[in-house]
Amino acid sequence: MIQAVIMAAGKSTRTWPLTLTVPKPLLKVMNKEIIKHNLDALQGLVNEVIVIVGYRKEMIIDEIGRKYGRLNIRYVEQKKQLGTGHALKYVEQLIKDKFIVIGGDDIFSRKDIRACLKHKYAVLGCKVEDPGRFGVFVVKGKEVKQVVEKPEKFISDIANTGLYVFDKSVFKIKLRKSRRGEYEIIDYINALAKKEKVVCEKVKGHWLSVGYPWDLIEANSVLVSEIKNDIKGKVEKNVIVKGRLKAGKGTEILSGTYIKGNVVIGENCSIGPNCYLRGNTSIGNGCHIGQAVEIKNSVIMDNAKVPHLSYIGDSVIGENSNLGAGTITANLRHDNNNVISVVKGKLVDTGRRKFGAIIANDVHTGINTTIYPGRKIWPGVGTKPGEIVDKDKKA
Repeated sequence: MIQAVIMAAGKSTRTWPLTLTVPKPLLKVMNKEIIKHNLDALQGLVNEVIVIVGYRKEMIIDEIGRKYGRLNIRYVEQKKQLGTGHALKYVEQLIKDKFIVIGGDDIFSRKDIRACLKHKYAVLGCKVEDPGRFGVFVVKGKEVKQVVEKPEKFISDIANTGLYVFDKSVFKIKLRKSRRGEYEIIDYINALAKKEKVVCEKVKGHWLSVGYPWDLIEANSVLVSEIKNDIKGKVEKNVIVKGRLKAGKGTEILSGTYIKGNVVIGENCSIGPNCYLRGNTSIGNGCHIGQAVEIKNSVIMDNAKVPHLSYIGDSVIGENSNLGAGTITANLRHDNNNVISVVKGKLVDTGRRKFGAIIANDVHTGINTTIYPGRKIWPGVGTKPGEIVDKDKKA
């Protein structure tokens, strides 16, 4: 019997304002919750999934239930959050033998999960250009020799993706608090590597990490780029599609709409007339995208409305939001440098030259609202007609 453990207890303050109302594992990428992408990938590879919950646990339990496809789901609450190693101790009594651990805010491919499960002990690594942002694996051949958290000097460019394969004996290893005052799961790897063979498989499918809210845009773009045509809704005459389109039941795409690139549209949506949808964009269920709206490379959540004459570029629009006519998300700085954004009171380089806005759930903007690059609007907050949002707008 092989089990999977998904760590989904964190509050995730770096992804505010999106996670002020929704736990990160339930944020949607290509119209599907992050955790469901992983549950789909685990189908047929494991027998049972144990989800470690904490922040807004009821939402996760209600959304997934006790059965998902062929998987039996169990939940364990992590009441105190003292690190990833601490989280794993909560499930010790439920583990039978071999198990795989994945983070609740990353999306992994079935191909890579299967490759790791071939080994007794394994991790999934990914070659990256900026290893200082990650924990990294020091490897010899395919064998892990050490894990180092965010090294100041270059020692490896193989990032730790947060996917591990263990067996029950790992709990014999006694963890100590790290310098951060937490119990770290990587200390299990370091201890194992001294006496056992720990194989490092490299990402061959995809590893989509959502550490910041703008990471949803990149993750969505990757997944939408892989879609096939699947049109269940109605497409009127004079709609031009240059790319692949997935549209759900009850959706209508009205005349004059021009789609360039791959686009995913959920069920019961009204699109157009005369819209311009481009890039790898996803639009959720029950959305209304109206006359002469342009949407580029963005994530539009369920029941959001962008009725007319607006531009949404490289942005995330939360559920039940309603954008007034002429709402513009500026997505490029005048100096052409990377867009910066405030995270937990500090300016962070997003690494994106083009990045618009993060608009949380239930936001209403007044007509002719202009939102500067990298700005965020908190849940339930509105703007006045003609307002310029030049800093994060909170309740």
